[in-house]
Amino acid sequence: MNKRRIEDFKKAIISVFAERHNAVMNYKQVAYILGLTGAEEKRLLQQTLSDLQANGTIVEVTRGKFRMDTRTSFLTGIIDKQSVAKKTFLIPDDGGAPVFIAERSLNTAMNRDSVRVHLYPLRKGKQLEGEVIEVLKRAQDTFVGIIEVHPNFAFVNIDKKIMPQDVFVAIDDIGGAKNGQKVLVKIVSWNATDRNPTGKVVDVLGEVGENNTEMHAILAEFGLPYRYPTEVEEAANRIPDAIDAAEISKRMDMRDVTTFTIDPRDAKDFDDALSIRQLSEQEFEVGVHIADVTHYVREGDIIDQEAERRATSVYLVDRTVPMLPERLCNNLCSLRPNEDKLCFSVVFRMNVEAEVLDYKITRTVIHSDRRFTYEEAQERIETAQGDLSAEMLQLDALAKKLRARRFAAGAIAFDRVEVRFNIDEKGKPLSVYFKEPKDSNNLVEEFMLLANRTVATHIGKHKKGEKSSPKTFVYRVHDQPNPDKLSNFSTFIKRFGYRLKTTGKSSDISSAINALLDQVQGKKEQNLIETLAVRSMAKAVYSTDNIGHYGLAFDYYTHFTSPIRRYPDMMVHRLLERYLSGGKSVEKELYEERCEHSSEMEQLASNAERASIKYKQVEFMSDKLGMVFDGIISGVTEWGIYVELNENKCEGMISVRDLDNDFYIFDDKNYCIVGRRTNRKFQLGDEITVRVAKANLAKKQLDFVLA
Repeated sequence: MNKRRIEDFKKAIISVFAERHNAVMNYKQVAYILGLTGAEEKRLLQQTLSDLQANGTIVEVTRGKFRMDTRTSFLTGIIDKQSVAKKTFLIPDDGGAPVFIAERSLNTAMNRDSVRVHLYPLRKGKQLEGEVIEVLKRAQDTFVGIIEVHPNFAFVNIDKKIMPQDVFVAIDDIGGAKNGQKVLVKIVSWNATDRNPTGKVVDVLGEVGENNTEMHAILAEFGLPYRYPTEVEEAANRIPDAIDAAEISKRMDMRDVTTFTIDPRDAKDFDDALSIRQLSEQEFEVGVHIADVTHYVREGDIIDQEAERRATSVYLVDRTVPMLPERLCNNLCSLRPNEDKLCFSVVFRMNVEAEVLDYKITRTVIHSDRRFTYEEAQERIETAQGDLSAEMLQLDALAKKLRARRFAAGAIAFDRVEVRFNIDEKGKPLSVYFKEPKDSNNLVEEFMLLANRTVATHIGKHKKGEKSSPKTFVYRVHDQPNPDKLSNFSTFIKRFGYRLKTTGKSSDISSAINALLDQVQGKKEQNLIETLAVRSMAKAVYSTDNIGHYGLAFDYYTHFTSPIRRYPDMMVHRLLERYLSGGKSVEKELYEERCEHSSEMEQLASNAERASIKYKQVEFMSDKLGMVFDGIISGVTEWGIYVELNENKCEGMISVRDLDNDFYIFDDKNYCIVGRRTNRKFQLGDEITVRVAKANLAKKQLDFVLA
């Protein structure tokens, strides 16, 4: 038996004792539990029991009878495979220090699995180490890979960073897949003594390289749905089109007020509209109207269950994977022009300084007069020409005052340039362009922020004279930056000649960050510094515990304005309806679980979006092999340097193996690699000229070499 099999054998024996930690067993009982029948296996069992006794894992209670040593420590926790450091740790459930787990000691455990670990005795000067003895719960049991079909069996080859072993599939379980196709395989068994997991093909994604195959594969890699269940679509199709007159009579009728939507040119789901009318020379009524999704989707029904599971729409380069069925998101709930639509609205009375004098949160019926693209709205702001230009200009003037006040209060201006692709009908990227927010984008953003903030404050802020505590609500929260991350970021940007204040009041720090972001505008290092600034910040999440929103400088904030594409907004609409009609507070624990799920799904959707961009970047560069580009070093690791091209923001890597003039050492403190002999340095932020060497679509990876 080889060394690997012996290690697996030992782990299996430890698991037997760990699961029955008070039981006393002889070698025959252990052999029976493990199903050992061969003479060689039994001899190995006796030897392993002696070894485990010698190292203190088990104790011999009476001659030939053993039990787990009660002094042996075990922990449960989550496996964390750190891709950058290439190390694996257990993050204990009890909040203790991370425990190092060597690759050989993972015992089939994978990233984010819940496991039980046997701790090794702590050695002086060494980090705490252990080995997995039981996988309690798999974080993921389906994987995307390429199938290799043989006459009597098949293997699915998965990215080795995700799954180190190929998955064995019986020929009857390949689901009609053909050799070389991309498939989705489900792990059905994987014991500690198995060399390979056994799986079953649950879906054939298609031919490698085809656009639909690759986009579906990206979604499946992150556990995101890529098809809509037929029964959910059928349920949506049964919802009637007509708006009942009795329903309209219960609502504030705003159909005679000038109203319009502003959205991207390719949008179909218009979930917000703006209305404006002048009340006097100094006052305006501004309505923020949001699609009343929860009028059509009842809590707990089949559509709601699917929406809660998905939690968000997913936006890939070439498609939207909607949270709601198309009939709802693009038809019934979409605030299309020249149609009566049901909304949940915040209607503000404002003065010319954009100060809110009064507001009303209420259900409404509206009639949009016009659908604007952002470009059309921008044209009216810049030229003051065209239909509804006076209304657009008035809203823009108010929005600019709201925005100025927000930044004066300490909000951070993370208006990053977005990379977009022009693609053909087959999904092939033809060109790259950069999307920058303009006044029309800011106009919509400011009124959505105002509505979200108003709703959160209305429910969350304790009012004078109230004795009861605030009701359970769904907040969008953003914690203050981690001081260590901010300090490291401040140290790094000094090499570009920038300085950043990292101590003092929150508003002072945010003002310093804004000043820095203004300084880097138009500079070659802009994208790099903006990216690192974002990484130094905490992530915004959903929670029932309100800690405010640091990035926006709001004490109260929620998501109310996009219920077509975000489940938390649907929760907020339902809670608003309940509390506005005098209902009691809901169960906090239930809503906190929903918040956590929504935050997790939002992160997965974001990861999938980035993966689709990366795939299209590699596809875009695949016909540019041998071409030379200028770029900037955007990342440094022990295995290579990442370079972002100035011309199109595509990122690739130069492997240290291709820097063959020296042996390079990784200096993580100074974000660089340094040649041992030449002392040549490649540092984060350095300008560099590269040649495109390889475009690997399967790995979504661009390889560069020094030009």
